[in-house]
Amino acid sequence: MNILFKYSKVLSITLSGLILLMAFVPKQDEPTAKQIIEKSYYNQRSNSFTMDVSMEVIRPKWSRELGFTTWSLGSDLGMMGIKNPAKERGINFLRIKAEGWNWIPSINRVVKISPSQMSQSWMGSDFTNEDLLKEASIVHDYNHKIIGTENYEGKTCYKIEAIPKKDAAVVWGKLLVWVDQQDMLQLKTEYYSESDVLINTLVQGEIKEVGQKRIATQLTMTPANKEGYKTIVHIRDANFSADLNEDFFSIANLKTR
Repeated sequence: MNILFKYSKVLSITLSGLILLMAFVPKQDEPTAKQIIEKSYYNQRSNSFTMDVSMEVIRPKWSRELGFTTWSLGSDLGMMGIKNPAKERGINFLRIKAEGWNWIPSINRVVKISPSQMSQSWMGSDFTNEDLLKEASIVHDYNHKIIGTENYEGKTCYKIEAIPKKDAAVVWGKLLVWVDQQDMLQLKTEYYSESDVLINTLVQGEIKEVGQKRIATQLTMTPANKEGYKTIVHIRDANFSADLNEDFFSIANLKTR
């Protein structure tokens, strides 16, 4: 009887241990937080693409519009060229890895964008230089963690926390990202300061097919503490199989876009 009791007790402890262990083993088919961020990032773009974009900067007493084209190759090379309004046409931006340059035709100069300028407004909008010139930063410069699932706009989303890597030169102290589990697209991103204060919220919507790819075509950035301020980006057209090479992304070409 004692032997049977001891055996049952050992079996019970063993089963309890296995149950606890299984609770901490991730499902084999469940993607990691990093895989979700990578997939959702590249689902919105491709390795080599061009986009025609319009941007509306909205303020309490006025608004203005910009039109520009963007070119991108991999995660290290990017260029943007302002097309309108006429007075700003020809202002262009170049990114090579973590470095950026700005061509200003009115003064006939190429200006280097310093790391300290990455937190500054891009063309007077609610997007920072980093948001537009270092888009892939969310993939490479942060550690990612799934902190739950939430319903957002009727869609079940992964909620992911992104914390900057120790030596990453980034503006934000934390990002919270909502990724639709079905389409694997980022629907909302909250940007926090190093002191954990919400600064901006980016909402991505109007999901439809552009350039034979299903993407979010409207991106709205809203500051947390500036009533009546927001910036809306519309993706008008895109080519996700653009024939671009590394030589395209040069200082010389920056002056001619």
